[in-house]
Amino acid sequence: MKEYEAVWEIFNQCANNQMRDVFFEELTLDDPEEYLRTKFKGKEVTWEKTLLEDGTLIFDIVTSGIRQRYTFTEI
Repeated sequence: MKEYEAVWEIFNQCANNQMRDVFFEELTLDDPEEYLRTKFKGKEVTWEKTLLEDGTLIFDIVTSGIRQRYTFTEI
């Protein structure tokens, strides 16, 4: 298992409001993708995964018409 700092961003849908909800947590996980499958279980979800050179995983997610982003950085 690895320890991650996870940042969950929920982007605002209003055109004139660029603010977003941002949540931080520390997680111990075997697989961040499995964590997301469990978190969004039962919902129609699409995501694009990006792996940065430093090992950071970024998931750009769309579920229920809402754009979100999960960033997992190993600590």
